Amino acid sequence: MKKMLWSSVVLIGLSGLFSGCAMVASPGANTPPTSAAGVYFMEPIDGATVTSPFKVKFGLKGMEIKPAGAQVEGSGHHHLLVNLDSVATGQIIPFDDVHIHFGKGQTETEVKLPPGTYKLTLQFADGFHLSYGKEMSRSLKVTVR
Repeated sequence: MKKMLWSSVVLIGLSGLFSGCAMVASPGANTPPTSAAGVYFMEPIDGATVTSPFKVKFGLKGMEIKPAGAQVEGSGHHHLLVNLDSVATGQIIPFDDVHIHFGKGQTETEVKLPPGTYKLTLQFADGFHLSYGKEMSRSLKVTVR
């Protein structure tokens, strides 16, 4: 009986591992993720040339948007990171000029940046600003003229 239970635990653990791997292999910007949950940019498109200020629209699949402070399983809010990679799972997203919080549940914003090329990373986090990690992030590049 113990051997059979242990086998079930191993199989359940492996199925979770493989489903996690599927989440990492997500399509490019502006395309909804193929996994059960993920974020994506609706606007602008990856590689776009824009003039400042420009509109950024966020997409979400498989989770629910809730304002900061509402700690509800399967929910959270967006953060926009400028010239940064995703924040590790469980880490608090800082609040500064390059970590822009949308704690009221906003799904779009106007971004004002000086001319140059930028990496924008959309990062989803829970109600306490704890990052859901790389699987719940997406990056694209824009050139501001």
